[in-house]
Amino acid sequence: MNAPLAHRSFPAEGVACGTLNLFALFHLNLAFSSIEEENRAEVIRRCYWPLLDLAQAHGPIGLEATGFTLEEIARLDPEWCGRARALIAAGRIELIGSGYAQLIGPLVPARVSEKNLLLGNEAYRSLLGVQPTLALVNEQAYSSGLVGLYLDAGYRAILMDWDNPAAHHPEWPDETRYLPQRAVGSDGRDIGLLWTNTVAFQKFQRFVHGDISLQAYCAYISGRRGATERSLCFYSNDAEIFDFRPGRFRTEEALSRESEWRALEQVFAWTRNETACRLIPPSEALALNRHKDANQRIHLESAACPVPVKKQRKYNLARWAVTGRDDLGINAACERICRRLVATKADDAAWKELCYLWSSDFRTHITESRWKNYCDRLRAAERSRSAPVVRSPSLETAERVSGRHIDVATPTMTARLDRRRGLAIDRLRFAGHAQPALGGLPHGHFDDIALQADWFTGDCVFEAPGEHKVTDLEWCEAGLICEPNGDRIVMARIETPKGPIEKRMRFCAAEPRVDFDIVFDWNDWGSGSLRVGHITLLPDAFDWERLCLTTHNGGKDCETFSLNGAEVDHGAPVSFLVSSSYGLGMTEGWADIGDARTRIRVEVDRQTAPLLGLLTHRRIGGSLFCQLALSAMELDETRKPAAYCEGPRHIRFSLRMVDPSADS
Repeated sequence: MNAPLAHRSFPAEGVACGTLNLFALFHLNLAFSSIEEENRAEVIRRCYWPLLDLAQAHGPIGLEATGFTLEEIARLDPEWCGRARALIAAGRIELIGSGYAQLIGPLVPARVSEKNLLLGNEAYRSLLGVQPTLALVNEQAYSSGLVGLYLDAGYRAILMDWDNPAAHHPEWPDETRYLPQRAVGSDGRDIGLLWTNTVAFQKFQRFVHGDISLQAYCAYISGRRGATERSLCFYSNDAEIFDFRPGRFRTEEALSRESEWRALEQVFAWTRNETACRLIPPSEALALNRHKDANQRIHLESAACPVPVKKQRKYNLARWAVTGRDDLGINAACERICRRLVATKADDAAWKELCYLWSSDFRTHITESRWKNYCDRLRAAERSRSAPVVRSPSLETAERVSGRHIDVATPTMTARLDRRRGLAIDRLRFAGHAQPALGGLPHGHFDDIALQADWFTGDCVFEAPGEHKVTDLEWCEAGLICEPNGDRIVMARIETPKGPIEKRMRFCAAEPRVDFDIVFDWNDWGSGSLRVGHITLLPDAFDWERLCLTTHNGGKDCETFSLNGAEVDHGAPVSFLVSSSYGLGMTEGWADIGDARTRIRVEVDRQTAPLLGLLTHRRIGGSLFCQLALSAMELDETRKPAAYCEGPRHIRFSLRMVDPSADS
């Protein structure tokens, strides 16, 4: 263990520096993905009790826990809650909220996050006697749509990671990161904002785990001082990693023979003795508003990064949407339960169970035994609440068609499909429009070598490291059904190395809409990315300067992202291990893309498969590449294929023209 650091003033004498206000918060989570349930009492003993001792001796500190975690602590060790309540009353601990469960707000409907925050507040009042006004954004997955939900739940400020939003906002002044700000929500309201800091908390962990010296750590912290007063969150992560190892990674440091909590005490003792620093409760940092760069009304989101997330880029929205063991399957089940709860006006107990089932930890490094128990619990919740299965016509009932292209016409649209490319849409023109809005771009359309390929609309692509692509872009047998109401249904079966893909497209007569129903009858899903739809805008049909995308990322109000001049590539891989970078939650089931004349709505059946939106937008020479793909699966280190439900997988989505002047 490191020896105590002799008192020293930083930086060097003669440099005028303001006070550095330091605060820390510890995240408590008994639903931690890789911790078995039978180990929870040990976590309380080894991690949560020493945290209270730290607060007693060296507070104030911030403590953040979900309502579920507090309920589990109260069940296993009720004395802990009593002491925590006393320390909160004495000002040694500031309680920070997050909701009943650690769910990912930008991936769930607004009504679920509303309930989660409400139920969390009830647990805080009941078990700790206080309702917090400062919230830690779960997994630091932020969207502007969440701002109004936090405000309505009684929160006056949120804590959010600095590094990822800042990377997309170079216009922010340098001092922005050390001062309180105002995060602007999609409804126009704003909320107080304090920054957490990835490098700072990782430095803290490295010291406690013996990787760097106390002197090196304190030199880093003191180096954050400036000419004027600043604040720094020097720790904002798990409590379960000190004197305990969750077993999530092979690279976890071995436990020291000495208590790691003694090392934490050295850091807090240093903050008390260092005259240039001051330890404060987290919310006190909100008062540092005298600087000209404080309390700016800022947008954390951008078209390139619509949902900023914590830490390195491997932590992106796909992590809880379409990776894990079967994120897509269990998220669809939660969506089905949600619809039934809304329809039946269910009580709080049912909503509490749904919030628990939507927790992020079931979607990452969940252990085998906990996965099995979770699936059993999810199936039990589904049994009385599942949605009816939609039956689709089969290829055997259709009239077979020949020739490479299939031309389809209804009163609302015309389309050409390519049998040589698995019924990919070559062009789609809606009635009343002079030219097609969607379709394909031929090989060589772009000068950029990275885009010199054929681009389609409506195709499916699976990619895995070190393997050839698997697509439906092959010759296929196709059939056509002309329904009495004027609808046209085109369908095909495409054989692939992983198994057949059945594709059905309904071209509607009564409205400008195309419905897709795609079935993957694959036995081995493996680890990779599966992207479908690839809705490709034809550049001549749109005003590039007025192009924008609108959707919901967990809020009641939709979010609109201007694409004028934006470089967007949500599906770009981070590394060989992580296949995408960003994403769109589409939590109300749709995203609009278009300009003031032409707007296309992409609707996703979230009860079947809540797909993740991946936008690409680039200007190349004299043309534009703009495409929205729908992801059913991505690759990261949490991916361990295990089906929630066996059998073929359905994916359903629609494309339709909407009135650009209509209120979304």
